[in-house]
Amino acid sequence: MTRRFNTTGLCIEGQHYMVPPIPRLPDAPRLIEQGSFFVVHAPRQTGKSTTLRAI
Repeated sequence: MTRRFNTTGLCIEGQHYMVPPIPRLPDAPRLIEQGSFFVVHAPRQTGKSTTLRAI
């Protein structure tokens, strides 16, 4: 399957071109392990859901 640019919904790494999501929130895994809360605040369609799904 050839990859394409996704403009709706979650990105799937093997199907869509995307920036690696984990480096975008380097402290998130540690905060999650500690049971801490954090906010992901960004404009629409910037990869918030895709990044959190990857973590």
